[in-house]
Amino acid sequence: MSLAEPDVVRNLESRQPTAYLLASVRGFGQVDLQASLWTGAFIVAGLWTAGWRIGLFATLGTLVATASAYALGVDRSGIALGLQGYCGCLTGIALVTSLGYHPATYVLTVVGAIMCTLLMAALTTVLKPYGLTPLTAPFCLVSGVMALGAPSFDRIWHGAPKPVSSATGGDTGISWDDLWHAFFSNVSQVFLVDTWYVGLIMLVGLAFAGVRVVLYAAAGSVVGILAAWALGAPTALIADGIYGYNAVLVAIAVGAVFLTGTVWNGAYAVFGAAATTGLTAALTSFFTSFGGHTFTWPFILTTWVLMAAVPLLPRLNRSG
Repeated sequence: MSLAEPDVVRNLESRQPTAYLLASVRGFGQVDLQASLWTGAFIVAGLWTAGWRIGLFATLGTLVATASAYALGVDRSGIALGLQGYCGCLTGIALVTSLGYHPATYVLTVVGAIMCTLLMAALTTVLKPYGLTPLTAPFCLVSGVMALGAPSFDRIWHGAPKPVSSATGGDTGISWDDLWHAFFSNVSQVFLVDTWYVGLIMLVGLAFAGVRVVLYAAAGSVVGILAAWALGAPTALIADGIYGYNAVLVAIAVGAVFLTGTVWNGAYAVFGAAATTGLTAALTSFFTSFGGHTFTWPFILTTWVLMAAVPLLPRLNRSG
């Protein structure tokens, strides 16, 4: 996702035997499209703060996915920047939160992380002619299929909680307490965690990736809150970050990573953040109808559409 100069990549690759561990830490940061080592470290800290099971399975998924990429001979520069670990990270979290803590969850996390590496290669090949990247699609596909199929297997399914529906009714009024909780929870919910102080830790980590990155993350969170409130979403879901996490990712991706820092590009990113909030509700209702999970599909689809349109929109400029 995020790029680095060739000499930086060579420097990372020269740090054997720590290269694997550094690549894994960067993998955590790449969930938010950032290769900063400090960003990854703060996100790791946030995940373990959320609970040892979340931290453990996030770490397991990242380590296995990164190791799989090394074993399969994937381009070392991409591995060094953490581009092979982030989907494994999310897969580990999704499986333990969807299926619960059981021996089978360890096995599925390992298998899922390996599958993420394979799907990353496949989707990169398919999307390259269109100038698009897989983003978190490997995670969504692997985790979605595993979570959906789990109830058919007694050794895997243990009556885990059902996914949250965006159609849940409730109070649509919003207080200051709801607002600030939502602001930080939107950041943590990217990792399927609805704890505000975890989001605060992660937001601090994003600041190490640059002012532009943390500002767009904050802007995406605010836009997600405003759009959800304007549409009349239940306050409880807004406060838990259910409606805003995709907006955070879209704002970072479009505003701080894939496009240059112009006014038009910034407006485009903000528009995308608002649009993906509505898409989150639609896709959540769709997936809930058959027991599926929304995960980061709204972010993926919105970003793909926005970036696919850029070549025919002269006022917008790609970075790099």
